[in-house]
Amino acid sequence: MAKIVIEGGIPLKGSVKISGAKNSALPLMSASLLTAGKCILYNVPKLKDVDTMKDIMREMGVQFIEEDNLLIDSTYLRFKEAPYELVRQMRASILLLGPLLARHGRARIALPGGCAIGARPVNLHLSALSAMGAEINLDKGYIDAKANRLKGADIFFDIPTVTGTENVMMAATLAEGKTMIRNAAKEPEIVDLANMLRSMGAYIRGDGTDTIVIDGVKELYPAEHRIIPDRIEAGTFMIASAMTRGEVEIKDCRPEHLGALIEKLEKTGAEIMIGDENIFVKGPDRIRSVDIKTMPFPGFPTDLQAQFMSMMCIADGCSVIKETIFENRFIHVGELRRMGADIEVNGSQATVKGRKRLLAAPVVATDLRASASLILAGLVAEQGRTEVYEIHHLDRGYESLEKKFASLGAKIWRES
Repeated sequence: MAKIVIEGGIPLKGSVKISGAKNSALPLMSASLLTAGKCILYNVPKLKDVDTMKDIMREMGVQFIEEDNLLIDSTYLRFKEAPYELVRQMRASILLLGPLLARHGRARIALPGGCAIGARPVNLHLSALSAMGAEINLDKGYIDAKANRLKGADIFFDIPTVTGTENVMMAATLAEGKTMIRNAAKEPEIVDLANMLRSMGAYIRGDGTDTIVIDGVKELYPAEHRIIPDRIEAGTFMIASAMTRGEVEIKDCRPEHLGALIEKLEKTGAEIMIGDENIFVKGPDRIRSVDIKTMPFPGFPTDLQAQFMSMMCIADGCSVIKETIFENRFIHVGELRRMGADIEVNGSQATVKGRKRLLAAPVVATDLRASASLILAGLVAEQGRTEVYEIHHLDRGYESLEKKFASLGAKIWRES
């Protein structure tokens, strides 16, 4: 079993290039099912989740050609269920439901798995597609859905859901009539998907706002699209630079996607310079404690909460971290405590009392972002080596993270 080993205490210095966004790549791959032809995606990250999505789509007759880009040929798409042994590895496989229904009229997908940060039910997806005329049954752990042709509908989400919004957007492109999504998610990945769908011939407006309108068409066409940079990866390196008292330039990123994090890092005392597609972060000599509350975009991302908590473990003073998105997203706290962190959890709120230092220790990653938070803690830990186990979570969402940190001067490597 592989592990990441870190000898902490080294300020990070240099520049790092950000990979394509995982949370864009998966819905964009799903969108290729909407047309019989060859779509090309650029800036595709090399991740386990991307490989899993390919395996699921291959089960349905989709072919892939990989060079410097990813060519997806769904000409010979056929009805075949997405099996549990693949779907359980990644809940984003639910994104195949909308495109399959819209183009094929049939879908059978195992109820999704993924990392253990909360229930994340798919009922919002299913009720929306039912409103569009789909007949949906749950059968022995599978979603079995049928529709002759979906109908446009007025959809209201009780809470903003990113994958729910994406699923309905894709389904609505080939539906008969107009679909309106109210209380839609506004994340940059939603806009990225809308841009690709428009290049395929879809009529979409309002993406990036809480109301999205889609006028269905009879047919979509193959297209080429470049995936946006991963704002969570960029944010992880920004936090790492600040907490190690480093000086790092984050290249090929979108500063406008990171406004909430930039504001919070500046309050910790970090110096931040913003360019068109790059951000320079210089860490403070003394880190000030800052409170955060996770919120849907443009608020503070839940996917950066664990990393920011690691930074607060060595800050001056006391910080309060409120998690409003997922009910189970403090499961990394126990591992940070093993490294000497002083954290008290009360429901959806964590109180972090900063300490002068963290101590190296063996720790176990419990989910994707927890993996990153433990690596960040290891970068500043003293007295020995930090060993992070169960790093298969890390490989789902970060491309060569340990190699990128090593290029910035960190003593970090992977061992079997």
